[in-house]
Amino acid sequence: MLLPVTFQSFVRSVPLDLFAVGVVVDRLYIPFTMYFFSLVAAAGLAHAYTVVVAEQFMLKNVDPIVLPGQYKSHMHSFFGSDAVTINTNTSAELQAGCSTNENPNDLSVYWIPTLYLTEGGKHTPITPMRFSAYYVNIGDAEIPFPQDFKAVAGNAQGASQADVESVYGIQWMCEGVSNTDGGKDVAAFPTKTCPTHLQSILLFPDCVNPDTLDYAYSGTQNWSGSFRPANRCPAGMKRIPQLRFSVRYDLRKLLPNGWSGTPPLELACGSSYCWHGDFINGWVPEAAQNMLKATDKREFMQIDGPLGGGKDGSKCGAKNAHDQDPNHGTSDYEESVKMMSSKRSIGQRR
Repeated sequence: MLLPVTFQSFVRSVPLDLFAVGVVVDRLYIPFTMYFFSLVAAAGLAHAYTVVVAEQFMLKNVDPIVLPGQYKSHMHSFFGSDAVTINTNTSAELQAGCSTNENPNDLSVYWIPTLYLTEGGKHTPITPMRFSAYYVNIGDAEIPFPQDFKAVAGNAQGASQADVESVYGIQWMCEGVSNTDGGKDVAAFPTKTCPTHLQSILLFPDCVNPDTLDYAYSGTQNWSGSFRPANRCPAGMKRIPQLRFSVRYDLRKLLPNGWSGTPPLELACGSSYCWHGDFINGWVPEAAQNMLKATDKREFMQIDGPLGGGKDGSKCGAKNAHDQDPNHGTSDYEESVKMMSSKRSIGQRR
């Protein structure tokens, strides 16, 4: 369902985290406020978007995209359909599960490397205060997310800003706080205490070959000679809505005295530069198609579908989602490191 709104109510509806960060346009980082109001001036309003908030239901050393069939991944935090296992490969599998996504039509599974507090030689996992899956630039999409589509964004072996491609849109910041961190790398943890939440952003590819399910980022980097497709995708690919992770962590109780300099934080894959995310599409086809109706830039997007309204909540109850393979793998950091030891390259992404 598309809900008409006035300009004023639309501006109020834009999540504050969008104004606190920026966007990547043609591989260039632009503050979102500048980007938003340039679009307003040019076209009246920004592209419609939708967002799905999900609860974490599992912490485990698995990754069915990168390491299918193995319990040798670094630790990940999982959100969405609990049907995910080391062998999950299809949308139908996810659609048979219990989901923690607030939109009952979205049975996708999303996962990220677990964030740890590192003090006294211990790794204490930190559960996100809020995990949000935004779907943006819907007006540019040509087709809905195909069934069985899966994607990885970011570089799990990143160790410096040079390892972080601009198309990933990766940022670590204090939510809603103007940048007071000097010349810090955008993909580095803040070097000063966050008075609000620690927040991270990640952008996924927005081009897909509907036949092979290969994917890529749109942009002028795909142009060569006379090949300049209107959708800015590689040959044979179509634009899809762009998935954007926004993850917030509340560190105020864990670190009551705050920090100055390098914070005592570490991702399961390493430093902040290895931030990445994975996604397997579980949207029911009717709702995925409904998402594309947000072509009028004067409309705010809410996705309804055959399983209910976009804010109806999980059909099974988010608290009923649980690990479907509890007797294998681990949720313990130290044990996961031992289980990874036989791997030649830890956390290698494709």
